[in-house]
Amino acid sequence: MFNQGGLSLEQAPPISVVLNFFITASFFGLLLGLYLLGDSTQLLPTNDYAFDLTVVHLLSLGVMASFMLGALFQMLPVLAGVVIHAPVRKSIVINALLIVGIVLQLLAFHTHNRLLYLGAAIVLGVALLYATTMMLKELIGLKDHSSSSRGMLFSLGSFALAILLGVYLLLSLGGYIDGRSFEEIKTAHYSFALFGWVSLLIISVSFQVVEMFYVTPKYPDMLSKYLILALFILLVFKLLTLLAGISTTAITILLSLLFILYGGITIHRFYRRRRPTSDATVWFWRLGMGLLIISMSIVILNRSIGIEDLMPLSYLSFIGFALSIVFAMIYKIVPFLVWFHLSNQGYIEAPMMHDVIHPKRAKIHFGIHTAMLLAWSGSMLLEFQLLIPLASLLTTLSFGWILYHLIVAWRQYNYIQQNTEKIEW
Repeated sequence: MFNQGGLSLEQAPPISVVLNFFITASFFGLLLGLYLLGDSTQLLPTNDYAFDLTVVHLLSLGVMASFMLGALFQMLPVLAGVVIHAPVRKSIVINALLIVGIVLQLLAFHTHNRLLYLGAAIVLGVALLYATTMMLKELIGLKDHSSSSRGMLFSLGSFALAILLGVYLLLSLGGYIDGRSFEEIKTAHYSFALFGWVSLLIISVSFQVVEMFYVTPKYPDMLSKYLILALFILLVFKLLTLLAGISTTAITILLSLLFILYGGITIHRFYRRRRPTSDATVWFWRLGMGLLIISMSIVILNRSIGIEDLMPLSYLSFIGFALSIVFAMIYKIVPFLVWFHLSNQGYIEAPMMHDVIHPKRAKIHFGIHTAMLLAWSGSMLLEFQLLIPLASLLTTLSFGWILYHLIVAWRQYNYIQQNTEKIEW
């Protein structure tokens, strides 16, 4: 299902590797929703500085990094043919250090304690650089690269740069280095984390899974061969121009245009799919691509005619894009993995994919997710403060919904292993 050569248990990591990361990500998302709810109802006293940094890093590290590292442990073997040795032990170490590092970082933001900044820099740096270098080493060793494996390489390269820049920022905030180029490094850190790590990984995975999962026409060869390379080169140029004190407007506009091109072509792929039946994951993909186009269009308008007031909506749209694609992938990957692992182990009563997470449940989540984005958009555009507690509540519900279904899928897998018979091959 994942590649032309098929998928075997020798290639795929144990399901616990993926689900542990996914559950961690959903838990941090639930924590993010509760944090937003506490702030919006004035139950949680905080300052704007600590609030902004907490929200950004709960979302980027707690949610997105956890989801994507879990996905990479699964996708690298099946899309790139990369075998990660001892995946259980390595994933446990990375996941545990990531959790500890995030907690230290959040405490540092709220207390400004120098030792906490240093601890966060060390723990997060070790955890994430260990993960990226381990995966990069295997990818670099491949003799033949597909568009997806090449894209993963550039995505992980972007993540490594984002991590190094992030360590610099943490040490600067802790007063361990002078932080002379703090603002420029911060901009580059966000660019490599969002436009590089998150976006390039989504794009590289989409080049294979969109066609396979949804039976769409292939992406144009020019796009699949050169888009990711072009985006990565532009990100590097943006970093250099930032450090040189030169305007990045032209580079930012070009980056945005390329993302709009990708989003438009992906939407077109879905409208031309050969199996026209629709499900919630198709809705998530279409919504995500639409939000990417909106986000990048606002960036272009801001750089061209100056509409700074709409930039928060651009950030929200980009977050909505990333989360929409992540949710679409979870509702495809997790039911398949539960069925795949149990059936390959010989369990007669291995559940069908619809029995793990029913498609109706995914449709309900799509409604919650869309309502959440509309509520946050309304609070920004209309400056209607009463929408903020509602949006925060919907954020909590959205991540709580996915967390509940991941735990149910994990318990179902364990129950069948422990209580049903299997065929001895």
